[in-house]
Amino acid sequence: MRVVIVGAGQAGAALAAKLRALGHEGPITMIGEEAAPPYQRPPLSKGYLLGQMEEDRLWLRAPDFWAENAIDLRLGTPVTAIDRTARTVTVGDETLAYDALALTTGSAPRRLPAAIGGDLQGVFTVRTLADVDAMRAEFVPGRRVVIVGGGYIGLEAAAVASKLGLAVTVLEMAPRILQRVAAPETSDYIRALHQSHGVTILEGTALERLLGGPRVTGARLADGREVPADFVIVGVGITPGTALAEAAGLALDNGIATDEMGRTSDPAIWSAGDCASFPWNGRRIRLESVGNAIDQAEAVAANMLGADRPYVATPWFWSDQFDLKLQIAGLNTGYDRIITRSEGMAGVSFWYYRGNTLLAVDAMNDPRAYMVGKRLIDAGKSPAPEVLADAPDLKVLLK
Repeated sequence: MRVVIVGAGQAGAALAAKLRALGHEGPITMIGEEAAPPYQRPPLSKGYLLGQMEEDRLWLRAPDFWAENAIDLRLGTPVTAIDRTARTVTVGDETLAYDALALTTGSAPRRLPAAIGGDLQGVFTVRTLADVDAMRAEFVPGRRVVIVGGGYIGLEAAAVASKLGLAVTVLEMAPRILQRVAAPETSDYIRALHQSHGVTILEGTALERLLGGPRVTGARLADGREVPADFVIVGVGITPGTALAEAAGLALDNGIATDEMGRTSDPAIWSAGDCASFPWNGRRIRLESVGNAIDQAEAVAANMLGADRPYVATPWFWSDQFDLKLQIAGLNTGYDRIITRSEGMAGVSFWYYRGNTLLAVDAMNDPRAYMVGKRLIDAGKSPAPEVLADAPDLKVLLK
């Protein structure tokens, strides 16, 4: 079986490696649009941007791994077309045949429209190694950065900039930071953390346009205020990489739609990672996380080889900001109640319930709460909210 993998990020790399680990001996070709070999993305906005991690520490595998495992890694050239009838993909001037095709095309950052200054020099996004390399020289103590978007990417970049001595302003159009993904309690905790480090956070504040030309000099807000900026970072979310799938006529639904095995609407084509949506607990979701990219890709690899096992996601996420390690287990969609547990100076955790069902936990510098919460959620267990609130030791909830 000839396998072609389009996308050489976390999911693509995990899928290729798992195929070999499971004993697949047929040809594997993995095609990446970027020039860099498969690498970790989370450290880009943390350790790498801070200068605490060298580029080679980002690599997911040693450079010789791909050749040693007979994985034909092709970098720096995108796939431009899929011919489902002929079962081929077009890469540059070449056509490659496949028996099974995997789309691990990831996602792309949303950008500000050119009409409001999104194309000015000095405006950056944080998604690829090239993105971060392009902005690293901007991080000079005393300079001013405006960050558009109060989600995790924007806040992580804000923390790095503050630690490096820059004056940081975060603009969030919603009434509070992290509104789409977290409870007010988590937003309040992280807002206070940033403010204690001198970060200015403007919530409920829309951007009218960026100022300057050809290079950005500031931001004009919808209320008429102007904020000076030496450069701008845009962190307003990502969109799944569906263009290739759409052009090939595959079904889309908040990403490339797959069944519980990872198959798309074409049985010869599979998908995994940020770009793929899949059935979960009676609804369809798409997860943007390293954990899902690896687990889903490995499940797809097994199913390509005939395992016929549904992928069962166990969502988890994390974020590092200043001295905060935020760990998240589960999905909080539909919560109607928050239980707060404080471990004194050690940390705090917020537990999301819908009725008496535990949905998720946000653990701030509290690895025990995260561990217990994840085990409970993965097992489908929900301690009564009052029991959770009063338990002297969280581990008793696992018994």
